[in-house]
Amino acid sequence: MADDILATDEHDFSEDAATFGDRIVAARDAMGMTSAQLARRMGIKPATLQSWENDRSEPRANKLQMLAGLLNVSMVWLMSGEGPGMRTVLPGEAPNGDWQSLIDEVRAIREAQSELVLRTRRLERRLLALGT
Repeated sequence: MADDILATDEHDFSEDAATFGDRIVAARDAMGMTSAQLARRMGIKPATLQSWENDRSEPRANKLQMLAGLLNVSMVWLMSGEGPGMRTVLPGEAPNGDWQSLIDEVRAIREAQSELVLRTRRLERRLLALGT
């Protein structure tokens, strides 16, 4: 993994020099999401995500798990750069159509799961408020 590089229009991403925030940005870019879109999907303020991406703070464990799921990477890779991370995409490389459709389906399921977690938490808070 240490030799993998993701080339983007804005900069080159190198696993050797990447920080936690760099890995978030690179994985988010690889997913084709803006920071505003990712923040909305996570149910956090854009400033919170910006703070993570700029290495000023780190998410709690539950948010880290959600972040990894939405970005389709492992929590360990996000935190340390070790283990399964982003698939390296080389310039001019096009993924296999069947493979891509499966990845898209997995991502859609993960997004739906994240939304269900948020809905469940909201309902739980409402139930707790009714009980007090």
